[in-house]
Amino acid sequence: MIKIPYFSALSTYFSFGLFFVFGHVRDFFRKILDFFHSSNLQGYAPICSGQEDFYIRRLYHRIQDCFGRPISSAPDVWFDIVHRYSNDHNKTMKRTSKVTRCLNLGSYNYLGFAAADEYCTPRVIETLNRFSPSTCSPRVDGGTTTLHKELEECVANFVGKPAALVFGMGYATNAATLPVLIGKGGLIISDSLNHNSIINGARGSGATIRVFQHNTPSHLEEVLRQHIAEGQPRTHRPWKKIVVLVEGIYSMEGELCKLPEIVAVCKKYKAYVYLDEAHSIGAVGKTGKGVCELLGVDTADVDVMMGTFTKSFGSCGGYIAGSKELIQYLEYTSPAHLYATSISPPAAQQIISSIRVILGEDGSGRGAEKLARIRENSNFFRSELEKMGFEVIGDYDSPVISIMLYNPAKIPAFSRECLKQNVAVVMSAFPAVPLLLSRARICISACHTKEDLLKALEVISQVGDLIGIKYSLAGSNKQHQEQGAKKLDRDSRIPSR
Repeated sequence: MIKIPYFSALSTYFSFGLFFVFGHVRDFFRKILDFFHSSNLQGYAPICSGQEDFYIRRLYHRIQDCFGRPISSAPDVWFDIVHRYSNDHNKTMKRTSKVTRCLNLGSYNYLGFAAADEYCTPRVIETLNRFSPSTCSPRVDGGTTTLHKELEECVANFVGKPAALVFGMGYATNAATLPVLIGKGGLIISDSLNHNSIINGARGSGATIRVFQHNTPSHLEEVLRQHIAEGQPRTHRPWKKIVVLVEGIYSMEGELCKLPEIVAVCKKYKAYVYLDEAHSIGAVGKTGKGVCELLGVDTADVDVMMGTFTKSFGSCGGYIAGSKELIQYLEYTSPAHLYATSISPPAAQQIISSIRVILGEDGSGRGAEKLARIRENSNFFRSELEKMGFEVIGDYDSPVISIMLYNPAKIPAFSRECLKQNVAVVMSAFPAVPLLLSRARICISACHTKEDLLKALEVISQVGDLIGIKYSLAGSNKQHQEQGAKKLDRDSRIPSR
């Protein structure tokens, strides 16, 4: 778990305290002024109460320019960011025609398939001409093409499961699948830092939900043992089903799941394992097959494997992989399969083509090179940030790297100063993360070159010195960067086949 330095915690509490105090004072005078002004909505109940949107009005709007920046190019290593301005203190933002070319450190383009690719793009264009941009139908009506069946076979073989089912939206894959897998009388035990799609899916299921400490198998075992002994609430009957929900790589922390230990605990207590590999499939493992391959876990020990195509594969949608019985059951019951429009044929072709590149079935060694490059880039970038004195969380081999900021004033400062030097970063603040644990989340790509990473490190180091976020002891920045550059250059010499 993250331990906040004492002074950082104190200043963060003090900053949020000022925000809340002055926010409520402004709300008080706002109510007085509104009392003397007639409203056209007299008699209507307010859609949002003052307390519900207090955070948005008094905190989020102040730094809204740091979020949701529109781009006007493909989300490649370098992309075009559209400038915006505001005449009402960031309450509303207006776009301009001015764009800035920036280094992209925020997209989930882990393997570089988001832009044009020599193998994928021609096949996607051919599919677009053949099948059109959309099926305009759910899978059970007229939305299943030969490509969808080919994609499901391809995904099942790739992740090492007998069968798979694909959906048109990654978020809905979790949110719509969990309610049909478990219901009333069942027990869901979820990691405390699971993604919102998992949380909403679990809540919609009607099952009893319990949470275990983030990535702590020992606490998971305690929770399992206690609730198996107690049984269902009030009746104390045995649970109909127990499902443990975890992620392969946690998107806000960049931590790898302790999957071998969690699987061992679940086997011991006869609980099902549901693994969300949105950020790990295609990005880690010797051949890109995710945390099971990386950590040496047999996929047969994971009952439900979920993943998305929006990261490593440069497309959209998600999948569920498991036994043939499980997939057949989902085909009959999942609302995302029965009612939602099926995945676009060109998007399906993009996934198929990218998997072939990863596996080397395109006749080249580009897939292996991409996997080696993202691992080297991620580990190099993480180690250099740590040497500079930044507090970085997450694990090595993970392409998600979070730099801790804590203080709310440092969120806009870091984002705006990086943008001035043509480096685009993503800021993660409440409610995406706990109130005191604001951070900058860096996503590394296989397409980042040595020069790209060194530029990013130089800018981030300068901004870190400027706003004071090097919470750890710093070494010699220049010396470490030169050593890291030599190492990256040496490791990058991978012979092509």
